[in-house]
Amino acid sequence: MAVDPIVSAFREALGRGELLVQRCEDCGKLNMYPRHACPFCQSFRLGWAKSEGRGTLISYTVLRFGAPEGFEHELPYALGIVRLDEGVQLLCRLEPDADGGWNHFACDQPVAFVAKPAEEVQRRPCAWFGPAAGTGH
Repeated sequence: MAVDPIVSAFREALGRGELLVQRCEDCGKLNMYPRHACPFCQSFRLGWAKSEGRGTLISYTVLRFGAPEGFEHELPYALGIVRLDEGVQLLCRLEPDADGGWNHFACDQPVAFVAKPAEEVQRRPCAWFGPAAGTGH
């Protein structure tokens, strides 16, 4: 399946273990998810900025059954909304703990980007997050 050019740089960076966010080259504001025009100034001059990969877990859910078609074999899994320290939010997958659960997460908790192998990114191109080091969760 062909990858839309608007997300190809994002996906390629994930495969290298980096998290990118889109940045407007005219007004300098960051946004996420990738767009063809800046949502602030409507410029078409959009590039990318490397994120530090740290943020706050705003909300999350654990799907145990009823997954959308194509995701049934991944159950259970957790999705979260993370507000990066850079100010943008994104939907992500949450890293399970050693027991395969997500009890180590709580809303408003500091989280950090978790790099995945390129093969995993190819299969499921999304950002993964886990508890930030030293948060006690």
